[in-house]
Amino acid sequence: MRLGLALVWLLHWLPLSLLAPLGRAIGRLLFAVARERRNVTLTNLKLCFPEWSDSERRRIAREHFQIVARCLLEHGILWWAPKERIQRMVRIEGLEHWEAVKDKSVIWLAPHFAGLDMGGSRIITEWQGISVYSKQKNAAFDRVLLHGRTRFVAPVLFSRQDGIRPVVKAMRSGLPLYYLPDMDFGARDALFVPFFGVPAATITGLSRMARLARAAVVPAVTRQLPGAQGYELRFYPAWENYPTEDVAADTLRMNAFIEERVREMPEQYYWVHKRFKTRPPGERSPYEPAE
Repeated sequence: MRLGLALVWLLHWLPLSLLAPLGRAIGRLLFAVARERRNVTLTNLKLCFPEWSDSERRRIAREHFQIVARCLLEHGILWWAPKERIQRMVRIEGLEHWEAVKDKSVIWLAPHFAGLDMGGSRIITEWQGISVYSKQKNAAFDRVLLHGRTRFVAPVLFSRQDGIRPVVKAMRSGLPLYYLPDMDFGARDALFVPFFGVPAATITGLSRMARLARAAVVPAVTRQLPGAQGYELRFYPAWENYPTEDVAADTLRMNAFIEERVREMPEQYYWVHKRFKTRPPGERSPYEPAE
């Protein structure tokens, strides 16, 4: 891990015009050798896009590995480059949508697209917010990650184990929450809500926290752009009539919004994650080998 971090540190001096093709080349190699994650990605794509041919799903999966690998290399810029470089690398669109509701509590809904960390790092070059932080098993990586997330306008960090009460309290003080609720965290605090028509264990925190903090939900989606163009963090209009009294309907609305963004850039969603690992009782995991 230390050697890998040293390599990323060295590479962060390179311009995006060189980092981007290097990252994509590494992604092509990883697609060839990382069998388990390749199979996870292809399984996810088959579940979500059954109408696609095998060759189309494989093409998107290969592109996805190149995008993810490029992001990994470019994390060195987030961790060690001056904030001015990050601000040049990540442009912001739709800022007026957040500014329209910034006089109240706000949740930035940040789905797991590959450029997620780029958007979060761009935010902390100018604004303070709240984030949920998971301690990493590797101590060296944990130090670097924590350094990268706190070296400009340090966010207020909470552990996932802290629960939602301290988060809601911080939101009520006026700090926006950069919230990532679209991964499989198990059955606890989750409902099985369709995602591309497949029941997916989906945490209900967005609806519950929006209600408790009386917060507006402003989606914040980061897209990787070609080569030296970097990334785009786009804020969307605050959701109207949200939350409702129906937590399941609110959670379905969140998944539907993410589906719309995935269809716009399917190669950029985080398909290497086992999104459908937790299953309803009696249902077999799609990632298990066929008997």
